[in-house]
Amino acid sequence: MSFPKDFLWGAASAAYQIEGAVQEDGRGLSVWDTFSHTPGKTYEGHTGDIACDSYHHFEEDLAALKLLGVKHYRFGISWTRIFPDGRTFNESGFAYYDKVVDLLLQNGITPWVTLFHWDTPQALEDEGGWQNRETARLLAQFAGVVAEQFRGRVRHYFTLNEPQCFIGLGYEAGWHAPGKTLTGAPLLRCWHNAMLAHGMMVQAVRKADPSAQIGLASCGLGCIPETDSIADIEAAKSAMFTFGMHPDFSLFSQNAFLDPALLGYYPDHPFFDSPEITEEDLALICQPIDFIGLNFYNAVVVRAGSNGPEHVPFHRGYSRTAMRWPITPEMMYYCTKFIYERYQLPVYITENGLSCNDKVYLDGKVHDPDRIDYLQRYLREYKRAGEAGVDIRGYFHWSLLDNFEWSNGYEERFGLFFVDYTTLRRIPKDSAFWYRSVVEQNGDNL
Repeated sequence: MSFPKDFLWGAASAAYQIEGAVQEDGRGLSVWDTFSHTPGKTYEGHTGDIACDSYHHFEEDLAALKLLGVKHYRFGISWTRIFPDGRTFNESGFAYYDKVVDLLLQNGITPWVTLFHWDTPQALEDEGGWQNRETARLLAQFAGVVAEQFRGRVRHYFTLNEPQCFIGLGYEAGWHAPGKTLTGAPLLRCWHNAMLAHGMMVQAVRKADPSAQIGLASCGLGCIPETDSIADIEAAKSAMFTFGMHPDFSLFSQNAFLDPALLGYYPDHPFFDSPEITEEDLALICQPIDFIGLNFYNAVVVRAGSNGPEHVPFHRGYSRTAMRWPITPEMMYYCTKFIYERYQLPVYITENGLSCNDKVYLDGKVHDPDRIDYLQRYLREYKRAGEAGVDIRGYFHWSLLDNFEWSNGYEERFGLFFVDYTTLRRIPKDSAFWYRSVVEQNGDNL
């Protein structure tokens, strides 16, 4: 079986990771500007001040998309360009995105807009950030303005990208902006406000453009069975939707995000016992959406134990990425299947890719056979999920370009295009040409 005939192939990026131009055209400071300029918070003090300078080089990025042959591009719109302080509208902030959207459409490429990819205005963080319910309201205001401005031109939106990260890593672990380490009620308040933001954003976008298609982008815990036994498969499925099963971060359970957004309730766990969570709030969070976006990179291995699901350690020498993430392609089959069975919505892979320490070889090219092998393995498993009845709709490679990888700075590279951060030249890697062939053949050559 092949991928569906109308299967979508694309590439993805995020505003802060590629745009640069952090002080141009009225853009305000985000938490990531502050965090990355704080000593010791990012690899070698790297910042997104310049990044790939896509703000001035988007025509080159468009050429990269055209070389790939993809017809879909997922990108972020920076909150701080449109509302520099989170509240005050900045008309000039739209100019860049007007150009981006127009150029994409003129070249037959469909824009898929991520409304929030972690760039909370620093002015709002100074007022409590995600501990403050007002942040959710203001983000929804931003979403409504964007959807109104692009009505008829942008038809696909994602509300939040990975609240597991911007809350779990930003407010629980402290590894990401704003670098806080909250527990208990304050942490729950951040999480709940993010969930409220999702629901309010769906309402705002629907009001501004009733024809828009809306989804969310989740990462969360992925679980794959140790064996293909029924017991291990059921254990993996159970673990994936059990709050607190992540070995390091509680908020990385899939159902902490997806259950309230799609089913209308939080997991049955003491963490969510709070008088601040009302039935009215849950109804606001659970708004009808059109699809689920999944950002899939790695999973944990689970088996059926005598007392329920249990983690299986990776053996010595297990294959890992440059970020030390285990390579677990089976998640594209099992985890998409688990999620589809639970939520019954079409699935897009909105991020998937391999971090490498790529370099330009003496022949002037960038050879990345490991990335090609990785993608082939993951895409084969994704196709298998479709064969098993999962409604798979599309795949967006992370990422189009090498870029600023948050606290890892520019240490690792995920792009199909190598970026020389001195000259800002984009160089297609071997994987770019390979991916083009996959797009051309709709995955029949995998």
